[in-house]
Amino acid sequence: MVRADGRAEGPTRASVWLEGKVRAGRGGQPSGLDRERITGTAVRLLDAEGLARFSMRRLAAELNVTAMSVYWYVDTKDDLLELALDQAYDEMRLPPADSDEDWRDQLRTLAGEYRAVLVRHPWVSPLAGTFLNIGPHALDFSLAVQRVIRRTGLPPRGQAGAIAAVFQFVYGFGTIEGHFVQRCATAGMTQEEFFRHAMSAVSDSPEPHEVIQHSADLMEARGGDTVEEMRERDFTYALETLVAGIEVMAERG
Repeated sequence: MVRADGRAEGPTRASVWLEGKVRAGRGGQPSGLDRERITGTAVRLLDAEGLARFSMRRLAAELNVTAMSVYWYVDTKDDLLELALDQAYDEMRLPPADSDEDWRDQLRTLAGEYRAVLVRHPWVSPLAGTFLNIGPHALDFSLAVQRVIRRTGLPPRGQAGAIAAVFQFVYGFGTIEGHFVQRCATAGMTQEEFFRHAMSAVSDSPEPHEVIQHSADLMEARGGDTVEEMRERDFTYALETLVAGIEVMAERG
């Protein structure tokens, strides 16, 4: 079968990392290009224009080459997206394997680093839910998380659940936050302006919904002068709740 771009279509691959397709290039490749440059440009383009608008043709134009030149280094768009995803994971600061820092602080660091990547690159969350995340940097992150969780005192049967509790929370929180930040930028507003505009549109209606009234009470109680401060307090409190839960479950054995 042949795809619309004229390239032969083979069976669907589970991951670029499993197929021996990660390469520096093939013989006779165009000069001036390499996989690192292509991947880095893809990351910048995804940041600037988003996942929906990303295409190999658009990437080639950014690199000032033909689309076929890019295919000397990657077989498909999905392969390139998977490479870009793993490069984003490389931005996280991971605790050293031999660190004697308290596991709680290490867990807070890892959660904060993951959240930052999700916010900085809104395209990461849909790709992380699409691919296997078995690139070298993703595996380094997973190994760091496992090392920290093993130090909590949780029994082995509960460690995977603790990882899920913390990092699925961070994934959801960071995804919503990242998309909100992106939406504000698209609207040409600050986060504060966008939030106040949205809230006033609902609260100024003749009969404000009960949820809005309760939300206003919660916002006042949690404190913070800006949207960013309120969100930071929410994230910190939620993460501390999870840390406390891990402590309790470790004591129960």
